[in-house]
Amino acid sequence: MSAHGDNLVELTVSELSGQVKRLVEDSFGRVRVRGELGRVSRPASGHVYFDVKDDKAVLSGVMWKGTAQKLTMQPEQGLEVIVTGKLTTFAGQSRYQMVVEAMEPAGEGALMALLEARKKQLAAEGLFDEAGKQALPYLPETIGVITSPSGAVIRDILHRLDDRFPRHVLVWPVRVQGETCAEEVAKAIAGFNALEKDGPIARPDVLIVARGGGSLEDLWGFNEEIVARTAAQSDIPLISAVGHETDTTLIDYAADRRAPTPTAAAEMAVPVRADLAAQVNDFETRLLRAETRRLEQARNHLDGLARGLPKLEDMLALPAQRLDAVAQRLGGGLQANIAKQAARLAQSAARLTPAALKTRLRFLNERVQALMARGERQMQTVLQRHQSGLDALSRQLRLLSHESVLERGFALVLDEAGRPLRDAAQAKTGSLLEIRLADEQNVAARVEAGGAPKKDTSPEKKAAKTKPKPSGDGGQGQLL
Repeated sequence: MSAHGDNLVELTVSELSGQVKRLVEDSFGRVRVRGELGRVSRPASGHVYFDVKDDKAVLSGVMWKGTAQKLTMQPEQGLEVIVTGKLTTFAGQSRYQMVVEAMEPAGEGALMALLEARKKQLAAEGLFDEAGKQALPYLPETIGVITSPSGAVIRDILHRLDDRFPRHVLVWPVRVQGETCAEEVAKAIAGFNALEKDGPIARPDVLIVARGGGSLEDLWGFNEEIVARTAAQSDIPLISAVGHETDTTLIDYAADRRAPTPTAAAEMAVPVRADLAAQVNDFETRLLRAETRRLEQARNHLDGLARGLPKLEDMLALPAQRLDAVAQRLGGGLQANIAKQAARLAQSAARLTPAALKTRLRFLNERVQALMARGERQMQTVLQRHQSGLDALSRQLRLLSHESVLERGFALVLDEAGRPLRDAAQAKTGSLLEIRLADEQNVAARVEAGGAPKKDTSPEKKAAKTKPKPSGDGGQGQLL
């Protein structure tokens, strides 16, 4: 039997999901929902996934990448928001979700609560402590401005700097509103700090982060945590000039100085050149007056000291009197000295007589003769010593000469060329020889036969010569 309802049309899962999807989208094509953000997820694709909840229900939501980039605020867990979009289904998980096209805070109260909580957190970490604030340079060479290049803020800053004290200005363009505002401002602060002091681009001496006024949502990018932390970590002194005087953001607390307006920030950055010139002129005038007073005081003091000194005539009277006395004694002293020297000269002249000179010459002549005799004796001694040595060498040469050998009965044989013969083999048959005797007479001779053969000195011959003769005892030898 057939079960009840067999007449129903069979649907696939995909067909049923498609019908549900069309029904939901047709019924809720445009909705506006208020609730608290729960889970917030930002994958690498750039889409934003989140939950919108109240105390009884949870609605899943998704914001595509193109829509998320246009947000003026950052979705954060716990923030009360109003989202606008359409409901749809997600067949892969059999659930419905909301595709969000717009998101805004549910009110300034929610943003203020979030801002206050973030402010307390950063203050507890010490990011706003006055001990970490840096002093602004008195007269910076280069000023870095982080703002929108197309707004009125940069023109106001440049105009004010030109009026007070023109300086070199570097502008880092950023968005001052929207989702990417916080990231761009943080990168600009870090980028200026990364410049080298002696690099091709001058490193600023002071930074100004500026933006015009706006609502809390418009200024929210400067309340982001990344901006506050980067501003507090800046090595370059930083002036915050975000919004009007009544607007306060987290960068104002993290910066080294807060300016109520961008124009006031320019005034904080540089002094007034005219005021400086007037101050320099005032210092110059005061310095001249002080030097004049000092010279006048020194002159009066010198006059007072001069009055205490004695008169010049009194100081020179005693030395002049001593000079006169010395001058009077000078003439007599010169005459006495001349007379004394004349007496000495006469005494010396008296000693220069011919007899005295002859005696002196005789003494010197005798001394010279004695020295010459002494030198001659020394020379004779040296010559005798050298002559004895020469005689000894002559006797030794005589003993070693061939003549002494001839005197002992030997003869010297010379060949035809006059060379002495040392071996009989050198005498050739028929050659003429010259024999020299001790009486220095030479005797001529001719060789009739060849030279005597050389003696055989081989070991066999020596053994034959040294062979012992028979002793006649039958080769028995003797016992004793």
